[in-house]
Amino acid sequence: MKAPFEFYFDFSSPYGYFASTQIDALASEFGRETLWRPILLGAIFKTAGSAPLTDMPLKGAYSLHDFSRTASLFDIAYHHPERFPISTVSAARAMWWIEQHAGAPKAKEFAHGIYHAYFAGRQDIGDLATVVAQAEQIGIDGGQLTQGIEQKEVKDGLRSQVETAIGRGVFGSPFILIDDEPFWGFDRFDYIRKWLQRATT
Repeated sequence: MKAPFEFYFDFSSPYGYFASTQIDALASEFGRETLWRPILLGAIFKTAGSAPLTDMPLKGAYSLHDFSRTASLFDIAYHHPERFPISTVSAARAMWWIEQHAGAPKAKEFAHGIYHAYFAGRQDIGDLATVVAQAEQIGIDGGQLTQGIEQKEVKDGLRSQVETAIGRGVFGSPFILIDDEPFWGFDRFDYIRKWLQRATT
């Protein structure tokens, strides 16, 4: 059996959002599944000595333009959030908890909802109430989730996932590992296709 794509992303990443709309379809082209792994870019930026694109001179203005351009080119609903970037700790912990208690498909459904809420619905996903409301829309008990994301097991689990990502060379979002081959960015999807096509010939 072919190994799955490992899809690392932060819920505050526009390019992560764009990738989330197509990553499963890309994987299925090559008979593969996708493992969705939420991360926290804040912790990764500290290790990498980096910062959000929009905070960087020159790159900031370009990136804001490119977010909208990319969404338009790929027909993806997008409204740049008023608060950006934003803390995604609650959302990432919630996804980790949902996967452990309701399974990966339900966690993926939650991820789609959170991404759409932030980048298309203009909702503040840094607010726990927004995170809980999105979970309730897919049948998750909001009270259990609220308690669950405060558990040490959940906090440690997400922290370990981020540390593992850093150990494997992940430094941005989206970051896709395929048979340990790293690809950074939504604009690398065609590279992935070419690399996999070459690997199968």
